[in-house]
Amino acid sequence: MATESKPRLKITYATLRADNEELHALYEAGLTEAKRQLDGHHRNFIGGSERVGDGESTVTSPIDRNLVLGHFAIGTRQDVRDAIDAARKAQPGWAATPWRHRLELIRKAAELISERQMVYGGHMAIEVGKTRLEALGEVEEAADLLRYYSQTFEDNNGFDHPMDNLGDATVHTRSILRPHGVFAVISPFNFPMALAAGPTAAALIAGNTAILKPSSAAPMSAVNLVQAYRDAGIPNGVINLVMGPGETVGAELRENPGVDGIVFTGSYAVGMDLFRTFSKDFPKPTIVEMGGKNPAVVSRQADLEEAAEGIVRSAFGFGGQKCSANSRVYVEKQVHDELVRLLVEKTEAITIGDPLLRENWLGPVVDQKAVDRHQAAVADARRDGRVFVGGERLTDRGMDRGFYVEPTVVGELPADHRLFRDELFAPFTAVHAVDSLDEGIRLANESVYGLTAGVYSEDPGEVQRFLDTIEAGVLYVNRRAGATTGAWPGVQAFGGWKGSGSTGKAGLSRYYVAQFLREQSHTVVD
Repeated sequence: MATESKPRLKITYATLRADNEELHALYEAGLTEAKRQLDGHHRNFIGGSERVGDGESTVTSPIDRNLVLGHFAIGTRQDVRDAIDAARKAQPGWAATPWRHRLELIRKAAELISERQMVYGGHMAIEVGKTRLEALGEVEEAADLLRYYSQTFEDNNGFDHPMDNLGDATVHTRSILRPHGVFAVISPFNFPMALAAGPTAAALIAGNTAILKPSSAAPMSAVNLVQAYRDAGIPNGVINLVMGPGETVGAELRENPGVDGIVFTGSYAVGMDLFRTFSKDFPKPTIVEMGGKNPAVVSRQADLEEAAEGIVRSAFGFGGQKCSANSRVYVEKQVHDELVRLLVEKTEAITIGDPLLRENWLGPVVDQKAVDRHQAAVADARRDGRVFVGGERLTDRGMDRGFYVEPTVVGELPADHRLFRDELFAPFTAVHAVDSLDEGIRLANESVYGLTAGVYSEDPGEVQRFLDTIEAGVLYVNRRAGATTGAWPGVQAFGGWKGSGSTGKAGLSRYYVAQFLREQSHTVVD
């Protein structure tokens, strides 16, 4: 075990090397413990009590369908109503709790998550098929989100600020941000802990209470997160967990007037429907992050080796199942063939297989639907263009028991082809040759999405033109660690423009917690 005097290695999404033997030994021990805990029964958590729900859902691993993650309670609409009632009853007392004490509890939860990083990372790897660095990075991000949002709240003195005075010394004015009440958080499978931790922590820090509904494909990380909150001493009713399908649990959260605000991360179609329907009698906070179709633009003046490395890492990391995945590339014609050659070379070198094994860089996609999307995209590329590398479903070495596909690079397609438009959530990227950097930027902007984007150029003028004109919320320049992926709390704010986000404020940023509050002006005359 690591000694207390030795600093803990921080694993992030930009970590390029994995040669720390102590790290791997700690992970293997954590994975062993995580495996020991498989096949357990996990209940909902409502108002401080565990609830069985309406039966259980058995969740298996995408690594191997014979590997049972566990059995998870199926919540009902009544469970959601009870959770909302518990959250509403707990909210006044939680909001009245001095904010420094709220932060103390949230920071304690962050420390517990970090202490349990190896076991939680093992669970997550089994749950969704992440490699060890991806899983450990996400657990660390979850803890850092709690820490960073707490710090931003503290830096703003709890968002309580004195205002100007018009000259009358008897008049005192303040601007105070106050909580809304109860927030629902609907989290996705692809970042099952971080994208549950960030919004629930922000809601709680701000003095709201919360109900968390995780993806039915990935409930274990949410169970672990709520356990950390519980063990940190968060009072009963402040954080509630209701697992179950969107058709019942999600629908009740959307429709119930007892929910004052909602956070959703997922598809554009579902997010836009939620954005249009959640508010009824008056506008209510609706924070939706709806994915991306993220471009990289490669200039003839780029370092092509650097560009190819960044594209491959962003396109194929976690099987392209990231809203920030680099799924389209626009490259100047003069260097198109050389960039494709490098992409093929690097893609062919990827080791694919069981992500629990150290030697594998890429694991499975999450389910059969993801396999089918990948295979349909490959068929379209073969019909209308060319597959440069990859494209097959993998069934050797036991991979037939899971959901494994080859990372795929395609091209020679029309610029308006659906493979440049539709979000696939699979290890798949399409390359298009352009006459100029400006044409690449124009095509990059011709999308309903605007989440992340990257550029590769050694010309400062080209880089500035990209930064000035690209329509996306998260931009990267000449980044080997990932063309369009790899944001971290307090380092890169992560939020989308256009159809990728609803608020114009980003997660992982200093402005995030304020979205869970509303401003109130106090004018007090002595």
